[in-house]
Amino acid sequence: MGPVSEDLTTEAAPAGDLGDVDWVARALALVPQIEAAADDIEKGRQVTDAVMAALHDQAMFKMLLPRSIGGGEATPMEYTRVMDILGGADASTAWCLGQALGCSMASAYVERDVALEIFGPKDAVLAWGPARGGAKAIAVDGGYQASGLWMFASGLPHATWVGGHSIVCDKDGEPSLDKDGKPVNRTMLMPISVAETIDVWHVIGLRGTGSNNYQVKDVFVAEAYTMWRDNTHEIREPGALYRIPILTAYGIGFTGIALGIARVMLDEFMKLALQKKAGGFSTTLSENAVIQSEVSQCFGRLSAARGYLFEMIESYWQTLSAGDAPSLKLRALLRTAISTAMLTSRDVADFAYHASGTNAIFEGSPFERRFRDIHTLTQQGQAHLSNFQFAGQALMGMVPPRRL
Repeated sequence: MGPVSEDLTTEAAPAGDLGDVDWVARALALVPQIEAAADDIEKGRQVTDAVMAALHDQAMFKMLLPRSIGGGEATPMEYTRVMDILGGADASTAWCLGQALGCSMASAYVERDVALEIFGPKDAVLAWGPARGGAKAIAVDGGYQASGLWMFASGLPHATWVGGHSIVCDKDGEPSLDKDGKPVNRTMLMPISVAETIDVWHVIGLRGTGSNNYQVKDVFVAEAYTMWRDNTHEIREPGALYRIPILTAYGIGFTGIALGIARVMLDEFMKLALQKKAGGFSTTLSENAVIQSEVSQCFGRLSAARGYLFEMIESYWQTLSAGDAPSLKLRALLRTAISTAMLTSRDVADFAYHASGTNAIFEGSPFERRFRDIHTLTQQGQAHLSNFQFAGQALMGMVPPRRL
């Protein structure tokens, strides 16, 4: 028995095979409901119960789970396309799903019975975020005594389990070191009932993600309920999907959200441009040569970024599927594609927002919330300019100090 202090089981997901599901079609079918709920999601600062129920009914949170436990084990391309579709409908909903899907890859690192306990229920959601300060896991017989405070746990209001990335310490609180002299890390997997939520998520964008802090104090976690995402020797699933580092999986998903936001904002601007006349002009924006040129260039940049991203994801996936390890160069190219697509999406969204004039500033417009969302999204590390530095080092034959 693990760290479960109460019966968290709900109706289990259907035992049917999710391996042949058309995830893109499911995402498209969810768009109208998610779009209609977007304002309520933002005002409530969390995804609505009705939207969560719809996502669970379509098993969307099981898309990246192993088939061995009833999951979809979808390809990274399917994952990205789903994020693009849902990101265009509501970025907060897509972000919560994308974050939870990345977390769900922890299922490949633990024993099957543990994975089923955590991820088997129909409404299962694992949330986690980086530690704030020194989260510690004191090694004791059979596991750890965990204490810590963590941040940015997107989807926390609907989480059934949380993960706590922690430094393993001895009984005196001193960090355990690996063979290279670096602190040993483990992620504690704990039921939501043992965690205290701290409401801090008062932000300009992605307001509906409920990305609050959480903390635990002196909670026992059995060894079987721990893992570490960089320890590839712990992976128990044979599928190529689980050879993708979890942080890379986040990048693949979050980039899709950015592309979806930009795609919808550009589409909505073109609709507006056919009707709107700028002050002092008798012609519509669509008849303006500058607007025509900018629209074409935005289409080109966004399409190029999407095409390059898809090409790199496919090359990366083919390499993994063949049983090979992606080269440092391929990892650098994928990292470049991820960060480029995110920043290009922001630039296209900025054009659509500014070119729309005052139409864009009102709540309820197709632009105002999405503008805030994409500028919040691109503050995340996956879009940081340092990614290009490390990728560039790798492309020029150097070994970057940070893993790509």
